[in-house]
Amino acid sequence: MSGRTKATGWRKVAAAAWDLPSDPQIYGDLEIDATELLAFIEEVRAATGVHVTVTHAVGKALAHALGENPDLNVSLYRGRFRPRESVDIFFVASVAGGREVSGVKIVAADGKSVVEIAQELGRRVERIRAGEAEIGQSRNVLDATPFWLFRPLLKLVTWLTADKNRDLRRLGLPRNAFGSAMVTSVGMFGVQKAYGPLAPLYRIPFLALVSEVTQKPVVRDGEIVARPMLTVTATMDHRYLDGSHAVKLARSVRAYLEEPSAFEPVAQHDVAEAVSSSE
Repeated sequence: MSGRTKATGWRKVAAAAWDLPSDPQIYGDLEIDATELLAFIEEVRAATGVHVTVTHAVGKALAHALGENPDLNVSLYRGRFRPRESVDIFFVASVAGGREVSGVKIVAADGKSVVEIAQELGRRVERIRAGEAEIGQSRNVLDATPFWLFRPLLKLVTWLTADKNRDLRRLGLPRNAFGSAMVTSVGMFGVQKAYGPLAPLYRIPFLALVSEVTQKPVVRDGEIVARPMLTVTATMDHRYLDGSHAVKLARSVRAYLEEPSAFEPVAQHDVAEAVSSSE
């Protein structure tokens, strides 16, 4: 093709409707045979009495993956990557009877068992639902802020707590509130595949969304059989990672979820810890 051609029809509409691309988000998904994962969860529940879920396990898998790939456990500011102090996973949780969402950041999640993660998350979510403050401490201030001021205020708060690493906890604004990565679930709603938005204020390289585990036909040893399949989707920031990074991350996540007992067998200290926490 030589010379210029005029945009017509839908191409003309599209050219007028959108500006130049400026969003670095990329998307991917993993389909996991959850047979071993579900058996592991049942064993953990029976041994400890702790209500471990698939979402807890996915959060632990993300922490494991970031621990194995520390070059992705970073924050980005002014073109430079800064290593984070620890691998922290932010779990989104529903509050106010499911009408709103909040969340909990589990610090050093790569060094905690899935049982410890489930226990800590459960305790802290209950405190939030009871009205005690965590990340929601600043809610009244934000709700009272007029919309015209809200966007610059949000940018300022993000710059202070994430980019400048300032701890404004007394104002309900902890530093790096969203940790190293985020996990949320739509499986409880019967959703089998969806993607979450990666908002600029998160300052994280990726967000994972956990679907419903469903029976699907798969090929095993040349035969079609039914297996419980879990889809984990990821929204990733292309500034942090490219295809090779995503492959390494996915490999670590898959390895953990397909055989979690190989990484953290149900040990006596988990049982003792669970009993101690319930007393």
